[in-house]
Amino acid sequence: MSGHSKWSTIKRAKGVADARRGQLFTKLGREIEIAARDGGGDPSANFRLRLAIDKARQANMPKDNIERAILRGTGKLKGTTIEEVKYEGYGPQGTAVIVEVLTDNRNRAVSDVRRVFSRHGGNLGETGCVSWLFEHKGYISIVPQDTDAEELALMAIDAGADDVKVDQDLVEIFTKAEDLQKLREVLQERNISFNTAQLSWIPKSVVQLDEKATIQNMRLIDALEELDDVQQVYSNLEISDEVMAAYEAEQ
Repeated sequence: MSGHSKWSTIKRAKGVADARRGQLFTKLGREIEIAARDGGGDPSANFRLRLAIDKARQANMPKDNIERAILRGTGKLKGTTIEEVKYEGYGPQGTAVIVEVLTDNRNRAVSDVRRVFSRHGGNLGETGCVSWLFEHKGYISIVPQDTDAEELALMAIDAGADDVKVDQDLVEIFTKAEDLQKLREVLQERNISFNTAQLSWIPKSVVQLDEKATIQNMRLIDALEELDDVQQVYSNLEISDEVMAAYEAEQ
């Protein structure tokens, strides 16, 4: 588990990562399009598409935008060809970074990603250089409202979660990729709202750095996430609440 996951969830909740609304809708549209292309346009039969649509609705993406993305994915509406690419690299002081990209121009995407790595003290690596340090798992985050955090954790474990991490203001649920749908449905049946429900790259172990180096890595991650082609960024960086607060204070 990584403080990076919590930081990403907090950013989404505050709208920090999605400040550029037009860019956000473009990214969400590509995610929906790829899901529809790979698994069909029926969300009831395509779990990945259902996750993408839910994320778009949480961001208040217009219904027409969602429907057009599905039509492009199923070939019923013309559009550019979107490629799904995963890049791997190293942040300052050797942190492991995975960058998920959806792009209509692979050359542009890799050039932009390499430039950001270099500018922020990291470097783009070869395929497979860091992915062995991560596991592809289901990830659900919940900001407890009326429900007790410990009760949420026990419920998730009973429903088949692999692990649960409880902080004062966040419950993080980790599960096998194939069990994410079941966990999500259990939460919905019990009317428990969640901030994030997605397949994620979860580090097997984390790296702890001093505040200066941690913030340097956080700047790299933010800069990668600001690229139009980048969907998600994952790292094995441990980020404490204190460093999160210090970083936010300088923004």
